[in-house]
Amino acid sequence: MNVVKIFGKILVVLILIGLIVWGVTTLQKFATAPRDTYMQGQMEARRVLVAGKVPGRIEQLFFREGDMVEKGAIVALLSSPEIEAKKMQAQGALGAARAQANKAKNGARSEDITALKAMADRAQEAANLAKNTYDRVQKLYSEGVLPLQKRDEAETQMKASQSAADAAKAQYEQAVAGARSEDKAAANALVMQAKGANAEVDAYLEETKIRAPIAGEVSVKLVEEGEVVGSGMPVVAITDLEDSWAVFHLREDLLKNVSKGKSFNVFIPALDKHIVMEVSYIASVGDYATWRSSKESGGFDLKSFEIRMRPKAKVENLRPGMSVLIPVEEVK
Repeated sequence: MNVVKIFGKILVVLILIGLIVWGVTTLQKFATAPRDTYMQGQMEARRVLVAGKVPGRIEQLFFREGDMVEKGAIVALLSSPEIEAKKMQAQGALGAARAQANKAKNGARSEDITALKAMADRAQEAANLAKNTYDRVQKLYSEGVLPLQKRDEAETQMKASQSAADAAKAQYEQAVAGARSEDKAAANALVMQAKGANAEVDAYLEETKIRAPIAGEVSVKLVEEGEVVGSGMPVVAITDLEDSWAVFHLREDLLKNVSKGKSFNVFIPALDKHIVMEVSYIASVGDYATWRSSKESGGFDLKSFEIRMRPKAKVENLRPGMSVLIPVEEVK
């Protein structure tokens, strides 16, 4: 019995020692076994805030979050009575300027010219009559029949009548010739000015149709129908899913094997697939974060640099915000 008990105790002790040795060996193997260490990045994409140049009230929104938009499509329609009123003013000013230009170009009406011609003829006839009267008076004065006073009166009447005839003739010739070249140029300049104002208002009216500057997906709707927006206030945000890249922040001690144009095999957990990406950008200055070392161990601080990688081929369902993983061993 004593031998059996002793043997049992020894067996228990040996089993315990074996379990301890196995446990220590397993922990050591787990602790020393190489493990994959990943650098984690995040997908980004080009994002544009779409805004209008003119203020107004949102009359209609044509897209919602998640809708795909083509470049140049109307995203929202603004209502602006003020611009409509300015359009009417500009059209009225253009009409008035064109009327002035036509008047300067065409000159006086035929009826006015006929009336001025008749006035000039009457004035000339009166001048001729005054000249004949003066000649008779001058002859009688020379014969001593009439006094000097009468001759002077006749001479003054003759000169006044001739001046009136010359003035009437000048008015008639002016009407026939039309407006001066300077007046025509001024009238044409007013037309050009009115056209410019009209074109400016048309441009403002066109800006009430807010169009998408890029093609993509509406990611955020910032306003609702009926709201008043100011100049430059965004109404929606459009994300171009075709123009995407991954952003990483690498410690400077990992940059020696990273260069623009180099390709890496990365893993997208959300898609459960590996894709090839190419380095397209390396920050010129390391200013994102600092990895601090222990001064007692004689180490040094390490800066971080932003790195961007773009897919070498189109990846379906790749969206901004997805995590991107690269094994550190690929970078070292």
